[in-house]
Amino acid sequence: MSDATLNSVTQDPDDFAVQIADQIKTFIVAVTEVSKVEEPEEAVPVLLLQVSQLLLAGGRLGAYEDILPDERYEPDLGAEPDADGLRERFAALLEPIDVYSEVFDPYEPRKAPVPHRISDDLADLVTDLGHGLAHYEADRAAEALWWWQFSYFSNWGSTASATLRALQSLIAHIRLNQPLAELDGLDTDQDPGDDDLAEAAGLVMVQEIAGPLGLRPVKQQ
Repeated sequence: MSDATLNSVTQDPDDFAVQIADQIKTFIVAVTEVSKVEEPEEAVPVLLLQVSQLLLAGGRLGAYEDILPDERYEPDLGAEPDADGLRERFAALLEPIDVYSEVFDPYEPRKAPVPHRISDDLADLVTDLGHGLAHYEADRAAEALWWWQFSYFSNWGSTASATLRALQSLIAHIRLNQPLAELDGLDTDQDPGDDDLAEAAGLVMVQEIAGPLGLRPVKQQ
């Protein structure tokens, strides 16, 4: 089994840190550039690829032995970079398909799905990953790995997984010519019912993206 997969548990920590940092840098740069495109059909396939690759790094962190930082208390990084601009660009770019529904913990019984936004998720991922990257670039590799591993379990791993599921589902509905019902006012500040959640992607998704991706148009009933 290659070092790119679960063999990371036996890998030299310095090499492991370099590889994880490279994957995270690539993700942050790519997502930042994607946020600047003008059409959602340009963004969605690239985001699917980038989030998938990020989760490979997350899987390696999850399989790696528990990482302990060199210092008892986290060194001060100063003010966190502001991801609001990235969030707003993605919210505008993905507006027809931004909101989706997700179950927070699949092992918690009878938990209803809740609405999320892809734009919020991407901004949160960049913020979490950038925090660890700041440690790495300050020559605190152990602190960076600890943060990336800890936050993978506590936050960004589930966020990336949910985002990937939404992006994969979105493209699958288009490529299989299976549009969902039109989005009907579902938003992240509401308490939607099951019927609303079932309509989370919308016919508008197909109207906005299917044509430019070269897929078959959906016949109106």
